[in-house]
Amino acid sequence: MRRLRPAHWPLRLSQCEVCRRWAGARLCGDCVQRFAPAQARCARCALRLGLPTPACGECLRHPPPYEHTRCAVDYGFPWDSLITAFKFHGQVELAGPLAQCLARALTEAEHAQTLPTCTLVLPVPLAMPRLRARGYNQAWELGRRVARAQNLPARADVLLRTIDTAHQVELNRAQRQQNLRAAFYVPPELRRAVAGQRVALVDDVMTTGATAREATAALLRAGAAAVHMWVLARTPKTPQPDD
Repeated sequence: MRRLRPAHWPLRLSQCEVCRRWAGARLCGDCVQRFAPAQARCARCALRLGLPTPACGECLRHPPPYEHTRCAVDYGFPWDSLITAFKFHGQVELAGPLAQCLARALTEAEHAQTLPTCTLVLPVPLAMPRLRARGYNQAWELGRRVARAQNLPARADVLLRTIDTAHQVELNRAQRQQNLRAAFYVPPELRRAVAGQRVALVDDVMTTGATAREATAALLRAGAAAVHMWVLARTPKTPQPDD
């Protein structure tokens, strides 16, 4: 005789990736509340501050080309190990719960009326050799899910990475900027897809912002009206991997 499932049981159980308790999601609600609380940040670069501000001192002195940055968490425990597993160890199944964290942060900003309206979602691209080796672009796995949650179009073929640069984790700030110079471009035949758009550019981690600056510059040269960064994690001021 088939055993019936009690009506109050969740339809699908999985272990939380952080606390390992059985829950209805790969990241349980308790861990999200504990490790992904809302933080006061600079609206321009998303560095955590004591109070929310339109621009921190660094952004006032050296304004980045992107207009705003929205992130879900600081890069640290437990997100660093989850992102490493997702990005470097083939655990692409983590894209769903991590994208939900970013979508949640965007929704909270929307409710606070601090989220600018975007019209197109693009991932920070990988160069083809690295994409072949990894098998997927972690930024696209996040971006397409967040775009779906935001009911926005998303494309992975518009912004391209032409140079297979060294891993940013190995470089200091000046070297990161030099490493990425001329690394991104929009093909001429696809510039019409970007022209006049307010682009949300998605990445997994922002460290110094070098990647965001160079990718944004390429989109603005292609005619984008504005670029906003949507990143899963933002490193604190102490440098950590990976940009």
